[in-house]
Amino acid sequence: MGSVSLKIGDGTARFKRASFFSSAVNILMLFSVLTTNLFALYAFTSSPKEHQNHLVHNPHKNISLISEHVSLILREIASSQKKLAKMEKELLGYETIDISRPNIASELKLFLQHHQLPLGKDSRTGITEMVASVGHSCEKSADLLSQYMAYKVSGPCPDDWSLGQKLILRGCEPLPRRRCFAKSVPKLGLYRFPDSLWKPVSEKILTWSGLGCKNFECLNKKKLSRDCFGCFNITSGFETQKFVKARGKNDFLIDDVLDLSSGGIRIGFDIGGGSGTFAARMAGRNVTVITNTLNADAPFSEFIAARGLFPLYLSLDHRFPFYDNVFDIIHASSGLDGGEKPEKLEFLMFDIDRILRAGGLLWLDNFYCANDEKKTALTRLIERFGYKKLKWVVGEKVDTAGSGKSEVYLSAVLQKPARV
Repeated sequence: MGSVSLKIGDGTARFKRASFFSSAVNILMLFSVLTTNLFALYAFTSSPKEHQNHLVHNPHKNISLISEHVSLILREIASSQKKLAKMEKELLGYETIDISRPNIASELKLFLQHHQLPLGKDSRTGITEMVASVGHSCEKSADLLSQYMAYKVSGPCPDDWSLGQKLILRGCEPLPRRRCFAKSVPKLGLYRFPDSLWKPVSEKILTWSGLGCKNFECLNKKKLSRDCFGCFNITSGFETQKFVKARGKNDFLIDDVLDLSSGGIRIGFDIGGGSGTFAARMAGRNVTVITNTLNADAPFSEFIAARGLFPLYLSLDHRFPFYDNVFDIIHASSGLDGGEKPEKLEFLMFDIDRILRAGGLLWLDNFYCANDEKKTALTRLIERFGYKKLKWVVGEKVDTAGSGKSEVYLSAVLQKPARV
């Protein structure tokens, strides 16, 4: 079949004409229309002559019969439309949220509408329409999602970031885009980089809505995670010594780890990086690090950004939005814990492996092992990838901020092999 070319700059975007499947849909639609009309013609012309004469003298019965025929025709049309919709879903290979259900926000309906490509099917990708990117689990939280999309277009967005995060943690990720203006918070008093890395952050430039704590004093008294106890105090306390002074054998020094790299370290990814101290240490060594965050009980994202660093707001269930083999180092701690299901950790580890370049370093920093069984399972999983063990330490630490009991942790620096 022929094609249409569209010149864009120096390149040419080619779109093929309708495919066999789209032609089949068109033929089915034409067939449906023809059969419906033929059926109507038959219905009005097939009555016996005596019955037709009888209808002339009974206009009320005549109108009733016509109404029955019209209703039957409409039912046939509706049935045909359902069959066409089913065929379309089978041909496209995907489904989306049912926007015909009641109480769906109009903005959500508009966002989820499919948009046909202007020149038909794209010969390179095979797609015929653009589909809105929204998490499949949003279907299970459609009421909350509709609430999230209920806003005034071109007006201020509701103060509902906590609602959006609740949807993300329910698997509704990515969230749909919105046509409203996010609340602006004046960032007065920010320090210039690199001074900003270790200067105090003003509480006034952070958003405290939706959080239990409303200041740093409250946050620093809470154990927000195994890796974040007092982690918002970047002018004194352990955060100022982290990665440069060890408190135990499981704490590796950042310069020692960097010396293990044979190919140089330029860009990295920190998974569950707390307040961004690892990224700050690396920035002081001319290494750019992206920190994965969620605002779990604290304004992590805003705080990291205020330090002049790069927070990436997404959950660990989200496929990392990076191309393959791009990072020189990946730093991860207890945030990797996949819970009771080992497959969850496997999916995560394979995605980490995907974005780490050959020869790159994977730094497992104080990974909490609840028991020997979990430690053994993690060890076997790591060995499946064939990484070279540059450093490997299993030790115990006392949970001073929690139960006070001794806990087992694994710290390791692993080098990804080149695979053919």
